[in-house]
Amino acid sequence: MSTHEAIDRLAAARADRRPCAPVRDVLPPGDIDEAYAVQSAWVADRLAAGARIVGRKIGLTNPAVQAQLGVDQPDFGVLFDDMDCPEGKPVDVTRLLQPRIEGEIAFVLARDLTGAVIGQAEAAAAVGSVVAALEIVDSRVAGWDISIVDTVADNGSAGLFTLGESREPGDLDLPACAMTMRRGDEVVSTGTGSACLGDPLIALAWLAETARDHGRPLRAGDIVLSGSLGPVVPVAPGDRFHAEISGIGEVAVSFTGGGT
Repeated sequence: MSTHEAIDRLAAARADRRPCAPVRDVLPPGDIDEAYAVQSAWVADRLAAGARIVGRKIGLTNPAVQAQLGVDQPDFGVLFDDMDCPEGKPVDVTRLLQPRIEGEIAFVLARDLTGAVIGQAEAAAAVGSVVAALEIVDSRVAGWDISIVDTVADNGSAGLFTLGESREPGDLDLPACAMTMRRGDEVVSTGTGSACLGDPLIALAWLAETARDHGRPLRAGDIVLSGSLGPVVPVAPGDRFHAEISGIGEVAVSFTGGGT
């Protein structure tokens, strides 16, 4: 088994723009730490090439998805500056291999989260603003045939993201915030903040402790995508998605047909 083989397989998928076979067959079974080592190698390459980290994304926050993959914990990936797709600027779908989209609550941190103990209260105190977000997830693994090891190694299946306007958290009841996502006029996904580990702040606290333990703690200014609030929806050329999250705001993104 070879970490280097997993790194090379995913690198080839990105370079050739062709999904690859799962990497779990070349990594120790269920070894999440080794999968994060694969992710970290790719992150180091991107940083060396001049990319800038702007935050993190949390995945596997829905208990049903955890049960499907046989895991009992979330995972995370790294967000880079070139993944940020401003509202109003169509996204070229050919940037992605197998895109899917989900509505989320995002946080922008006002202070570092580096303490020895980071719970919900500490996470809440570090939040500067909350934002309605659309995460465009992607997988370099063919057919989304992924285990926890595959998605962690593949940077948490991160793709791109779009943020709406930010607002101060105030006294928002995040678990009760309701999300409705439409493709055109059709409702394609609904959910609430409680789908995200019971409360998006629980997900943020988990991420802060995990990122700290991996040697790259969350810092002021970081964007955190806290996890899907409803079912994930496939993306096709020409699609336009709009999500509204009660109490927080709206966000929209459209996709070109590739070269159009």
